[in-house]
Amino acid sequence: MFSTIAEAFPYILQGTLVTIALVLGALALGFCLGLPLAVIQTYAPRPAARLVGLYVWFFRGVPILLLLFLFYYGIFNALDLDVGTIGASCVVLGLASSAYQSQIFRGSLQALPQGQMRAAKALGMTTLQAIRSVTLPQALRLSIPGWSNEYSILLKDSALCFALGTPEIMARTHFVASRTYEHLPLYITAGLLYFVITMIGLSLLRRLERRVRIPGYALTGL
Repeated sequence: MFSTIAEAFPYILQGTLVTIALVLGALALGFCLGLPLAVIQTYAPRPAARLVGLYVWFFRGVPILLLLFLFYYGIFNALDLDVGTIGASCVVLGLASSAYQSQIFRGSLQALPQGQMRAAKALGMTTLQAIRSVTLPQALRLSIPGWSNEYSILLKDSALCFALGTPEIMARTHFVASRTYEHLPLYITAGLLYFVITMIGLSLLRRLERRVRIPGYALTGL
């Protein structure tokens, strides 16, 4: 058993690089899309907010595994886009994450005192200037606890990408286990790798949260 783990560990460990790349890429894409979606839902006219609501409803309501198949075998294939399994996995996870991140940011924006926006406009700022200079810097800081939770969720969802053949931790572990029949020790090893990556990421995000925390502000329940 231990010899199998020792032999397979370097191979499985290579999958951590793919897993980390998937999570970081999906977080970045989700952030770039989720932040403007949150601003639209909070400040834009109702028709635009409703369109964003449909987007959020779709990606929060459809399972990740189905989205992976829908985009990789359906949409990307129909558009003749060869993005590879890693690219497809990153895009799908990022789109799904953008829906969740938008709600994290929207909650943070709505938690701020409404008087701040009125005060900014009274000083001569436009709505966009007030959002960029007053509300967004505060909302981003308040969003870090919810963003940490999204990191953990994305890390676990990344294991589903093995269904496309993405060579991440789960896919490599399954490949070795199906040939050595040492399922239990190998899957325990994979679980420990996920646990370590989770703890490292959360530790870094907690450190960031403490560094940029706004005295007197707290946002819970996201």
